[in-house]
Amino acid sequence: MVDTYVCIDLETTGLNPKTDKIIEIGAVRVEHGEQTGVFETFVNPGRKLEERVAALTGIRDQDLQQAPEITAVLPELFAFLGDEVLLGHSLLFDYSFLKKAAVDQKLQFEREGIDTLKIARIFLPELESRRLDFLCDHYGIPHRAHRALEDAKATVDLYQKLREAFSSEETENVFQPRKLIYQAKRDTPATKAQIERLYKLTEKHNIMVEADLSKLTRSEASRYTDRILATYGR
Repeated sequence: MVDTYVCIDLETTGLNPKTDKIIEIGAVRVEHGEQTGVFETFVNPGRKLEERVAALTGIRDQDLQQAPEITAVLPELFAFLGDEVLLGHSLLFDYSFLKKAAVDQKLQFEREGIDTLKIARIFLPELESRRLDFLCDHYGIPHRAHRALEDAKATVDLYQKLREAFSSEETENVFQPRKLIYQAKRDTPATKAQIERLYKLTEKHNIMVEADLSKLTRSEASRYTDRILATYGR
C-alpha cells in the first residue's frame, strides 16, 4: 500500500486545460504516512479573474496580479513533487492542467497517481455525492472548500479514512497507483501580425481586453479576433 506520495490540488479559471489557466496550486508531501512538507502559491493567469471564479474560490484578482506566472512556478513545483506518486480527488483534472503547462514549456511530466474520487465511487456507491466537500462531511474531516492547499490536505485525510475503512488484501489493487494519461498539444505564441491586428481592432472599437495581448497563443489570438469580428464587424 502506497504511503509516500504528494497530494496535489489546483484552482483554475475554468474546466478546460486547453483554454483555461491555473490560478492556485497546493501540494502536500507525505512520507511513510506523515506530512513532511507543503507547497502553496498563487499563479498569475495573465488575464482578469472572472467574478464567478472569485466568488467560488474567494481568490481576488489582486491576489494574482503580483503572483508569479506558471513558467516560473512549474520548475519549483516539479522539484517539490520529485518522482513521487501523485494523490488527488478527480486527479486527472489537476494532472491535465499540469501536463498542458509542462508541454507548453517543453518539460517532461509523466506520473502515476491515486484518485480518491475513483476509490469513493467503488466503495461508497450509496452516497448521493462523491464530491470532496461531501465526503469530508461524511467522514467528519474539517475542510475549507475551493482553496488549493486546504483541498490537498483534506484529500490526504480522506485517503487515510478510505484506507482505514476499505483496504484489505482483496481490495489492495484499488489503492494502487495508475499511470496518468492526458494528451496535450503545445501552444505556440501568437504571431506579430495577429497581435498587431488585435491591437488595431481593440482600439478601433474601444474594447477593453482583460488579457495581455502580447502573451496570447495563436489559438487564443484567433479566438479573440473572431469574437471581436462577430460582435463588432471589421
